[in-house]
Amino acid sequence: MHTSTLPDVPLPDGYRFRALAEADLRAVRDLDLWAFPSATALDEAVQHSFPLGWDRAIGIEAEGFDGLAALHGSYPFRRFGVPGGTLPTGGLTWVGVHPQHRRRGLLTGMIDLHLARCRERGEPLSALFAAEAPIYGRFGYGKAADDVRLTIARGAGLHEVPGADEHTVRIAHASREQHGDLVGRLHRAAGERPTGVAGINRPGWCERETEELQAHFWADLPAFRGGRESRRIVVVERGGEPRGYALFRRKLDWETFGPRGTTAVSEAVALDAAAARALWGVLVDFDLTVETSTFLLPVDDAVTRLLMNPRAAQPRVVDNVWVRLVDVAGALAGRQYAADVDVRIAVTDARLPENAGTYRLRARVFGEATCDRVAEPADLSLDVRELGAAYLGGTSLAALAAAGLVTEHTPGALATAAAAFGWPVAPMSSWVW
Repeated sequence: MHTSTLPDVPLPDGYRFRALAEADLRAVRDLDLWAFPSATALDEAVQHSFPLGWDRAIGIEAEGFDGLAALHGSYPFRRFGVPGGTLPTGGLTWVGVHPQHRRRGLLTGMIDLHLARCRERGEPLSALFAAEAPIYGRFGYGKAADDVRLTIARGAGLHEVPGADEHTVRIAHASREQHGDLVGRLHRAAGERPTGVAGINRPGWCERETEELQAHFWADLPAFRGGRESRRIVVVERGGEPRGYALFRRKLDWETFGPRGTTAVSEAVALDAAAARALWGVLVDFDLTVETSTFLLPVDDAVTRLLMNPRAAQPRVVDNVWVRLVDVAGALAGRQYAADVDVRIAVTDARLPENAGTYRLRARVFGEATCDRVAEPADLSLDVRELGAAYLGGTSLAALAAAGLVTEHTPGALATAAAAFGWPVAPMSSWVW
């Protein structure tokens, strides 16, 4: 792709966008190390797998400056989970600005270009993980999901689940060759049926859809291990059928009074309660360890209910996916709703004025939805940021209204819409992009 094909988005004087290619890898890695400081040397960083597709990587050059002043990219999530289905979504990532070029409007230009390209590609949503939470709200992104992180003492009590003892356990070195298909299949199933019930998916769930993402995910470089062992996997099976897995690393520390090892779980997936009980029974009881820590888990993950003393696991809730509606009508019509709804919503959008207006949303519970612009009085009004926060069903419109961020104009409309926008399971992505 050539620079001439990029949408016409302004930048400050002296700067210009440029489509990047594989020959720019060293410059990209150098800027990344400037934007996100690391102990990794540049010569080592260029040897690491690169998760972006070059057709979606865009840099900014500055007059008289050797190297890139800024860059951003996005992942082509064709099956990003929304309530009741999936929608094409631009997964914004690798947003970085060189320290010498901060506070000059480059981030604004990159966001505007990204949103314009999402519209060109027919992606009604953009989503991201925010390195700094205050940044992206001003660009219309709303915090749409949280995750929970636990520190579980070895041998923590777990409730019994019928059928758990019918599972067999395999523990091995994890590799793409041996486990790539299994992990991909179970991960997809966990997004489609997190409770095992058809029609209830997990919004925010996204797969590692491209070859670049798969290669990056399975790369197991020592620089990323944090002093821990190489990646390992636990697989639980029932009747020869894999029903869950967890990727983990251990670290063994010795103190005067004995071993103080720890286990770090990077991803854990189970397709039903019995599989979850079998899986976590292994993860919280490795020899020579004192605790197991988790990374991204849904706030309603099975283990939070299996623990007899969840308080002792020191739960920490952290913001997960942020969502921005790029095409309001397309996004609202592209998901399902948990209650019948017929509501007119007035939306403001400073960055995409073409989004601003009043929309009539009509849907039957867990059925198809329609959304059209109307020239009628609104029942509710809000900014696109709040619409993004509520979109995946993890943030209540009523809670936003209580904070003064949603206004009800028609009595009763808020309660109906809040119930409809909710979803039976919490939204979340199991990995950071």
